[in-house]
Amino acid sequence: MYYAAACQTNFQAPTDRSQIKDRTQRMLAMAEQTVVGYAPFHDVRLLTFPEFAHTPPIYPEVKQLLKHLAVELPNEHTQRYEQFAKEHGCYIQTGTFLERDDHYPGHVFNTTLLIGPTGVLSKYRKVNTWIPWEVHTSPHDLPDYAEDPFPVVETEIGRLGVAICYDWLFPETIRQLAFNGAEVLIRVSAYMDPWGTAEPMNWWTLINRTRALENTAYVVASNQGADMSHYPPFSWPGGSMVVDYDGRILAQADPGPGEKVVVAPINIDMLRAERARRQGHDTRAHYRAEIHDYAQTPRLSPAGAVDPITIDGLNERITQAKKTL
Repeated sequence: MYYAAACQTNFQAPTDRSQIKDRTQRMLAMAEQTVVGYAPFHDVRLLTFPEFAHTPPIYPEVKQLLKHLAVELPNEHTQRYEQFAKEHGCYIQTGTFLERDDHYPGHVFNTTLLIGPTGVLSKYRKVNTWIPWEVHTSPHDLPDYAEDPFPVVETEIGRLGVAICYDWLFPETIRQLAFNGAEVLIRVSAYMDPWGTAEPMNWWTLINRTRALENTAYVVASNQGADMSHYPPFSWPGGSMVVDYDGRILAQADPGPGEKVVVAPINIDMLRAERARRQGHDTRAHYRAEIHDYAQTPRLSPAGAVDPITIDGLNERITQAKKTL
């Protein structure tokens, strides 16, 4: 058994990639305070951080994101996470970066890395971008995308998979990670009001608990805790949490902005024993794939590899997708 820490940040939105250094420094300080400070009580081996912790997409056009904020991965910032993970024997799911990649010129991805004691273990690019406002590229948009869009990594602390924010409103995305073997599902998120932690909606808690129980997996979810003045036009309710494989909340930060860290136990041996033992409520084993044909019908069309993604183009693609419903 070990402990996971769901961490949330409260940064002012950077306007230039040169400001990433300071955000990385602060998150490393949070990580060290958590690993070292909890050491007499809990063995913290997994730390997760929110979406947009390094760079939120404050510009509405791809060319502006490429000019001001996008970076290649890995880079000098991720090397610092690698050094920390090696020193402390832990795993870090980074807050997201806006990523550029020479293999996909003209595109920007919303990307998080899983980093462990041996270095970078996986790269996840957001599949379900928050359209129409996010002009990032999804792997779905690229016809010759050859990388695994849903990587799951075998580690000494379990099989780890991650998805980003809006991805979690698509059961198929998280179920794919589960069928790829994930035992701990990590949510890297910037989930805003009014869909955050408050009733009567509280989508944040509802979705995290549902994805945990329907996949018999732990969920470690870090949410953005930024003040509205930092990331306008939205306010960011935090509420970072850890949920067990039956949907029980093991720890949750109080709703509201601000830096916060919550820790909770992850018992992989117990999870594996329950997955092996249960005949009832194992929805992965009970899934009747052949009768569900909706996933074979295309809805939202891929953007294609040439033209930049735009808000107007996304709205047109959404309009066309609605005609298939």
